[in-house]
Amino acid sequence: MNNLNITFDTFAGPVSAVRGVSFTLHEGETLAIVGESGSGKSVASKSIMGILADNGRITGGSITYTKDNGEDIDLATLSEHEYQSIRGKEIAMVFQDPMTSLNPTMTIGRQIMEPIIKHQGCSKVEARAKAEELITLVGINEAKKRMNQYPHQFSGGMRQRIVIAIALACNPRILICDEPTTALDVTIQAQILELIKDLQQKTNVAVIFITHDLGVVANVADRVAVMYAGRVCEIGTSNEVFYNPCHPYTWGLLASMPDLDTSDELLYAIPGTPPNLLTPPKGDAFAFRSEYALKIDYEEQPPMFKVSDTHYAATWLLHEQAPKVTPPAAVLRLREKGGYAHE
Repeated sequence: MNNLNITFDTFAGPVSAVRGVSFTLHEGETLAIVGESGSGKSVASKSIMGILADNGRITGGSITYTKDNGEDIDLATLSEHEYQSIRGKEIAMVFQDPMTSLNPTMTIGRQIMEPIIKHQGCSKVEARAKAEELITLVGINEAKKRMNQYPHQFSGGMRQRIVIAIALACNPRILICDEPTTALDVTIQAQILELIKDLQQKTNVAVIFITHDLGVVANVADRVAVMYAGRVCEIGTSNEVFYNPCHPYTWGLLASMPDLDTSDELLYAIPGTPPNLLTPPKGDAFAFRSEYALKIDYEEQPPMFKVSDTHYAATWLLHEQAPKVTPPAAVLRLREKGGYAHE
Protein backbone atom coordinates (compact mmCIF):
# COMPACT_ATOMS: atom_id res chain seq x y z
CA MET A 1 0.00 0.00 0.00
CA ASN A 2 1.51 3.28 -1.09
CA ASN A 3 0.21 6.77 -0.17
CA LEU A 4 -3.40 5.53 -0.07
CA ASN A 5 -6.18 8.11 0.29
CA ILE A 6 -9.83 7.21 0.87
CA THR A 7 -12.73 9.68 1.03
CA PHE A 8 -16.35 9.14 2.08
CA ASP A 9 -19.02 11.37 0.60
CA THR A 10 -21.47 12.36 3.35
CA PHE A 11 -24.32 14.88 3.68
CA ALA A 12 -21.98 17.08 5.70
CA GLY A 13 -19.27 16.90 3.04
CA PRO A 14 -16.30 14.67 2.08
CA VAL A 15 -14.60 12.88 4.99
CA SER A 16 -10.90 12.08 4.52
CA ALA A 17 -10.91 8.74 6.37
CA VAL A 18 -7.50 7.52 5.15
CA ARG A 19 -4.77 10.07 4.38
CA GLY A 20 -1.55 8.95 2.74
CA VAL A 21 -1.22 5.51 4.34
CA SER A 22 1.77 3.38 3.29
CA PHE A 23 2.90 -0.02 4.55
CA THR A 24 4.16 -3.35 3.23
CA LEU A 25 3.20 -6.91 4.13
CA HIS A 26 5.62 -9.79 3.60
CA GLU A 27 4.78 -13.43 3.08
CA GLY A 28 4.26 -15.34 6.32
CA GLU A 29 4.37 -12.30 8.65
CA THR A 30 1.79 -10.68 10.91
CA LEU A 31 1.30 -6.93 10.68
CA ALA A 32 -0.88 -5.45 13.42
CA ILE A 33 -2.67 -2.16 12.73
CA VAL A 34 -3.70 -0.48 15.98
CA GLY A 35 -5.47 2.73 16.90
CA GLU A 36 -8.64 4.21 18.37
CA SER A 37 -12.04 3.75 16.74
CA GLY A 38 -12.23 6.04 13.72
CA SER A 39 -8.49 6.02 13.04
CA GLY A 40 -9.00 4.46 9.59
CA LYS A 41 -7.58 0.99 10.22
CA SER A 42 -10.69 -0.97 9.17
CA VAL A 43 -11.30 1.28 6.15
CA ALA A 44 -7.72 0.73 4.95
CA SER A 45 -8.12 -3.05 5.28
CA LYS A 46 -11.51 -3.10 3.53
CA SER A 47 -9.95 -1.25 0.60
CA ILE A 48 -7.58 -4.21 0.16
CA MET A 49 -10.62 -6.49 -0.13
CA GLY A 50 -12.47 -4.04 -2.39
CA ILE A 51 -15.45 -3.82 -0.05
CA LEU A 52 -15.66 -0.11 0.78
CA ALA A 53 -19.14 1.28 1.44
CA ASP A 54 -20.97 2.72 -1.57
CA ASN A 55 -20.12 6.29 -0.53
CA GLY A 56 -16.40 5.47 -0.11
CA ARG A 57 -13.83 5.89 -2.87
CA ILE A 58 -10.07 5.66 -3.29
CA THR A 59 -8.91 9.17 -4.22
CA GLY A 60 -5.18 8.52 -4.49
CA GLY A 61 -2.36 6.04 -4.05
CA SER A 62 -2.08 2.35 -4.89
CA ILE A 63 -2.50 -1.12 -3.37
CA THR A 64 0.07 -3.35 -5.05
CA TYR A 65 -0.46 -7.10 -4.76
CA THR A 66 2.19 -9.52 -6.04
CA LYS A 67 0.64 -12.73 -7.35
CA ASP A 68 2.19 -16.20 -7.15
CA ASN A 69 3.62 -15.83 -10.65
CA GLY A 70 5.39 -12.59 -9.69
CA GLU A 71 2.92 -10.32 -11.50
CA ASP A 72 2.13 -7.03 -9.72
CA ILE A 73 -1.44 -5.74 -9.87
CA ASP A 74 -2.90 -2.56 -8.39
CA LEU A 75 -5.99 -3.61 -6.44
CA ALA A 76 -7.17 0.00 -6.32
CA THR A 77 -7.84 -0.08 -10.09
CA LEU A 78 -9.75 -3.40 -10.29
CA SER A 79 -13.41 -3.64 -11.26
CA GLU A 80 -15.86 -5.63 -9.12
CA HIS A 81 -15.78 -8.45 -11.70
CA GLU A 82 -11.95 -8.60 -11.60
CA TYR A 83 -12.00 -8.61 -7.78
CA GLN A 84 -14.12 -11.78 -7.69
CA SER A 85 -11.16 -13.93 -8.72
CA ILE A 86 -9.07 -12.54 -5.83
CA ARG A 87 -11.50 -11.87 -2.98
CA GLY A 88 -11.89 -15.01 -0.86
CA LYS A 89 -9.42 -16.93 -3.00
CA GLU A 90 -6.14 -15.03 -2.55
CA ILE A 91 -7.15 -12.45 0.06
CA ALA A 92 -9.67 -13.40 2.77
CA MET A 93 -11.12 -11.56 5.76
CA VAL A 94 -12.34 -12.44 9.25
CA PHE A 95 -14.79 -9.88 10.63
CA GLN A 96 -15.49 -8.71 14.16
CA ASP A 97 -18.84 -10.38 14.84
CA PRO A 98 -19.10 -14.01 13.67
CA MET A 99 -22.90 -14.07 13.95
CA THR A 100 -23.27 -11.37 11.29
CA SER A 101 -20.71 -13.14 9.07
CA LEU A 102 -22.57 -16.47 9.06
CA ASN A 103 -25.87 -17.25 7.35
CA PRO A 104 -28.28 -18.50 10.06
CA THR A 105 -30.31 -20.49 7.51
CA MET A 106 -27.41 -22.53 6.12
CA THR A 107 -25.51 -25.38 7.75
CA ILE A 108 -21.90 -24.74 8.71
CA GLY A 109 -20.72 -27.40 6.26
CA ARG A 110 -22.49 -25.78 3.33
CA GLN A 111 -21.05 -22.36 4.20
CA ILE A 112 -17.49 -23.71 4.27
CA MET A 113 -18.00 -25.75 1.09
CA GLU A 114 -19.38 -22.82 -0.92
CA PRO A 115 -16.08 -20.92 -1.53
CA ILE A 116 -14.23 -24.21 -2.15
CA ILE A 117 -16.65 -25.16 -4.93
CA LYS A 118 -16.74 -21.62 -6.38
CA HIS A 119 -13.01 -20.84 -6.40
CA GLN A 120 -11.39 -24.27 -6.69
CA GLY A 121 -13.87 -26.08 -8.93
CA CYS A 122 -14.12 -29.07 -6.58
CA SER A 123 -16.98 -31.57 -6.58
CA LYS A 124 -19.34 -31.58 -3.60
CA VAL A 125 -17.70 -34.76 -2.28
CA GLU A 126 -14.20 -33.20 -2.45
CA ALA A 127 -15.43 -29.93 -0.96
CA ARG A 128 -17.13 -31.75 1.91
CA ALA A 129 -13.94 -33.68 2.71
CA LYS A 130 -11.91 -30.44 2.73
CA ALA A 131 -14.52 -28.67 4.87
CA GLU A 132 -14.27 -31.45 7.46
CA GLU A 133 -10.47 -31.06 7.45
CA LEU A 134 -10.81 -27.30 8.01
CA ILE A 135 -13.24 -27.75 10.92
CA THR A 136 -10.72 -30.07 12.56
CA LEU A 137 -7.86 -27.69 11.73
CA VAL A 138 -9.50 -24.81 13.60
CA GLY A 139 -9.90 -26.97 16.70
CA ILE A 140 -13.51 -28.20 16.54
CA ASN A 141 -14.10 -31.89 17.28
CA GLU A 142 -16.60 -34.25 15.63
CA ALA A 143 -16.32 -32.54 12.26
CA LYS A 144 -18.77 -34.83 10.42
CA LYS A 145 -21.50 -34.16 12.98
CA ARG A 146 -20.75 -30.42 13.12
CA MET A 147 -21.03 -30.10 9.32
CA ASN A 148 -24.81 -30.51 9.55
CA GLN A 149 -25.34 -28.00 12.36
CA TYR A 150 -26.38 -24.33 12.16
CA PRO A 151 -24.57 -21.23 13.56
CA HIS A 152 -26.94 -20.89 16.56
CA GLN A 153 -25.79 -24.34 17.75
CA PHE A 154 -22.23 -23.04 18.32
CA SER A 155 -20.77 -20.80 21.02
CA GLY A 156 -19.31 -17.38 20.14
CA GLY A 157 -15.74 -18.67 20.16
CA MET A 158 -16.63 -21.68 18.00
CA ARG A 159 -18.50 -19.46 15.53
CA GLN A 160 -15.37 -17.34 15.16
CA ARG A 161 -13.39 -20.53 14.50
CA ILE A 162 -15.90 -21.42 11.76
CA VAL A 163 -15.48 -17.96 10.20
CA ILE A 164 -11.70 -18.50 10.20
CA ALA A 165 -12.23 -21.92 8.56
CA ILE A 166 -14.31 -20.27 5.80
CA ALA A 167 -11.60 -17.63 5.29
CA LEU A 168 -8.94 -20.35 4.97
CA ALA A 169 -11.06 -22.54 2.66
CA CYS A 170 -9.24 -21.51 -0.53
CA ASN A 171 -5.71 -21.30 0.95
CA PRO A 172 -5.44 -17.47 0.74
CA ARG A 173 -2.04 -15.79 0.74
CA ILE A 174 -3.33 -12.88 2.88
CA LEU A 175 -5.72 -13.13 5.83
CA ILE A 176 -7.17 -9.87 7.19
CA CYS A 177 -8.50 -10.15 10.75
CA ASP A 178 -10.65 -7.12 11.63
CA GLU A 179 -10.87 -7.12 15.45
CA PRO A 180 -11.77 -10.85 15.47
CA THR A 181 -11.66 -11.14 19.26
CA THR A 182 -13.59 -8.01 20.32
CA ALA A 183 -16.90 -9.83 20.94
CA LEU A 184 -15.26 -12.66 22.90
CA ASP A 185 -14.30 -13.04 26.55
CA VAL A 186 -10.63 -12.94 27.56
CA THR A 187 -10.13 -16.72 27.73
CA ILE A 188 -11.66 -17.39 24.30
CA GLN A 189 -9.82 -14.32 22.96
CA ALA A 190 -6.49 -15.91 23.89
CA GLN A 191 -7.51 -19.18 22.22
CA ILE A 192 -8.45 -17.45 18.95
CA LEU A 193 -5.16 -15.51 18.93
CA GLU A 194 -3.23 -18.72 19.50
CA LEU A 195 -5.23 -20.41 16.75
CA ILE A 196 -4.40 -17.68 14.22
CA LYS A 197 -0.73 -17.87 15.19
CA ASP A 198 -0.72 -21.67 14.85
CA LEU A 199 -2.53 -21.61 11.49
CA GLN A 200 -0.06 -19.06 10.16
CA GLN A 201 2.86 -21.35 11.01
CA LYS A 202 1.13 -24.26 9.24
CA THR A 203 -0.01 -22.41 6.11
CA ASN A 204 2.53 -19.50 5.86
CA VAL A 205 -0.35 -17.08 5.28
CA ALA A 206 0.41 -13.37 5.75
CA VAL A 207 -1.87 -11.80 8.38
CA ILE A 208 -3.07 -8.23 8.87
CA PHE A 209 -4.45 -8.00 12.41
CA ILE A 210 -6.59 -4.94 13.15
CA THR A 211 -7.33 -3.99 16.75
CA HIS A 212 -7.73 -1.02 19.12
CA ASP A 213 -6.03 -3.01 21.90
CA LEU A 214 -2.21 -3.00 21.88
CA GLY A 215 -2.16 -5.73 24.53
CA VAL A 216 -3.95 -8.15 22.20
CA VAL A 217 -1.16 -8.09 19.60
CA ALA A 218 1.84 -8.03 21.93
CA ASN A 219 2.66 -11.70 21.38
CA VAL A 220 1.12 -12.11 17.92
CA ALA A 221 2.53 -9.40 15.65
CA ASP A 222 5.89 -9.31 13.90
CA ARG A 223 5.41 -5.63 13.03
CA VAL A 224 3.01 -2.97 14.32
CA ALA A 225 1.58 0.08 12.54
CA VAL A 226 -0.07 2.70 14.77
CA MET A 227 -2.78 4.75 13.05
CA TYR A 228 -4.29 8.04 14.14
CA ALA A 229 -6.76 10.28 12.26
CA GLY A 230 -6.32 8.39 8.99
CA ARG A 231 -2.52 8.30 9.02
CA VAL A 232 0.19 5.88 10.14
CA CYS A 233 2.04 7.77 12.87
CA GLU A 234 4.49 5.01 13.85
CA ILE A 235 5.55 1.66 12.40
CA GLY A 236 8.20 -0.84 13.45
CA THR A 237 8.81 -4.33 14.74
CA SER A 238 6.69 -5.43 17.66
CA ASN A 239 9.60 -5.02 20.10
CA GLU A 240 10.46 -1.55 18.79
CA VAL A 241 6.93 -0.19 19.05
CA PHE A 242 6.26 -1.76 22.46
CA TYR A 243 9.61 -1.13 24.11
CA ASN A 244 10.89 1.97 22.33
CA PRO A 245 7.80 3.92 21.22
CA CYS A 246 8.59 7.37 19.81
CA HIS A 247 5.29 9.03 18.93
CA PRO A 248 3.32 10.72 21.76
CA TYR A 249 0.15 8.93 20.59
CA THR A 250 1.86 5.54 20.96
CA TRP A 251 3.05 6.67 24.39
CA GLY A 252 -0.54 7.43 25.32
CA LEU A 253 -1.84 4.06 24.09
CA LEU A 254 0.84 2.15 26.00
CA ALA A 255 0.59 4.27 29.15
CA SER A 256 -3.18 3.71 29.29
CA MET A 257 -2.73 -0.08 29.42
CA PRO A 258 -3.01 -1.37 33.01
CA ASP A 259 -0.16 -3.55 34.26
CA LEU A 260 1.17 -4.89 37.56
CA ASP A 261 3.32 -1.79 38.05
CA THR A 262 0.41 0.67 38.04
CA SER A 263 -1.32 -0.50 41.23
CA ASP A 264 -0.39 2.61 43.21
CA GLU A 265 -0.93 5.11 40.39
CA LEU A 266 -3.84 6.62 38.49
CA LEU A 267 -4.27 5.01 35.09
CA TYR A 268 -3.20 7.38 32.30
CA ALA A 269 -5.87 8.56 29.85
CA ILE A 270 -5.34 10.41 26.56
CA PRO A 271 -7.19 13.74 26.88
CA GLY A 272 -9.65 15.03 24.29
CA THR A 273 -11.12 13.31 21.22
CA PRO A 274 -9.86 12.59 17.68
CA PRO A 275 -10.20 15.42 15.14
CA ASN A 276 -13.12 15.81 12.75
CA LEU A 277 -11.85 14.55 9.38
CA LEU A 278 -14.38 16.69 7.51
CA THR A 279 -11.76 19.39 8.08
CA PRO A 280 -8.44 17.60 8.79
CA PRO A 281 -5.98 19.60 10.90
CA LYS A 282 -3.13 21.37 9.14
CA GLY A 283 -0.20 19.88 11.06
CA ASP A 284 0.11 16.82 13.29
CA ALA A 285 -3.46 15.66 13.98
CA PHE A 286 -2.51 14.54 17.50
CA ALA A 287 -1.04 17.91 18.52
CA PHE A 288 -4.32 19.16 20.04
CA ARG A 289 -4.36 16.21 22.48
CA SER A 290 -0.64 16.07 23.24
CA GLU A 291 1.14 17.71 26.14
CA TYR A 292 4.37 17.29 24.14
CA ALA A 293 3.19 19.28 21.09
CA LEU A 294 5.62 21.81 19.62
CA LYS A 295 4.67 25.01 17.78
CA ILE A 296 5.51 23.40 14.43
CA ASP A 297 3.07 20.53 15.16
CA TYR A 298 0.17 22.95 14.61
CA GLU A 299 1.61 24.24 11.34
CA GLU A 300 3.21 21.38 9.44
CA GLN A 301 2.64 17.63 9.14
CA PRO A 302 5.80 15.83 10.35
CA PRO A 303 7.52 13.43 7.94
CA MET A 304 8.36 9.85 8.88
CA PHE A 305 11.62 10.11 10.83
CA LYS A 306 13.89 7.05 10.77
CA VAL A 307 14.58 5.54 14.20
CA SER A 308 16.14 2.35 12.83
CA ASP A 309 16.07 0.45 9.53
CA THR A 310 12.69 -1.05 10.56
CA HIS A 311 11.31 1.68 12.83
CA TYR A 312 9.81 5.02 11.73
CA ALA A 313 7.68 7.63 13.52
CA ALA A 314 5.99 10.82 12.30
CA THR A 315 6.77 13.23 15.14
CA TRP A 316 8.76 16.46 15.21
CA LEU A 317 10.19 15.31 18.57
CA LEU A 318 12.62 13.18 16.55
CA HIS A 319 13.99 16.20 14.71
CA GLU A 320 17.60 16.97 15.65
CA GLN A 321 16.64 20.47 16.83
CA ALA A 322 13.64 19.34 18.92
CA PRO A 323 13.82 19.67 22.71
CA LYS A 324 14.27 16.50 24.75
CA VAL A 325 11.12 15.47 26.59
CA THR A 326 10.40 12.80 29.19
CA PRO A 327 7.72 10.25 28.20
CA PRO A 328 5.15 8.96 30.75
CA ALA A 329 6.53 6.75 33.54
CA ALA A 330 4.85 3.66 32.06
CA VAL A 331 6.73 4.16 28.76
CA LEU A 332 10.05 4.57 30.60
CA ARG A 333 9.39 1.27 32.39
CA LEU A 334 8.72 -0.42 29.04
CA ARG A 335 11.98 0.95 27.64
CA GLU A 336 13.87 -0.47 30.61
CA LYS A 337 12.22 -3.88 30.07
CA GLY A 338 13.20 -3.81 26.41
CA GLY A 339 16.76 -2.76 27.15
CA TYR A 340 16.43 0.73 25.61
CA ALA A 341 18.19 3.62 27.29
CA HIS A 342 16.16 6.67 28.33
CA GLU A 343 16.49 9.50 25.89
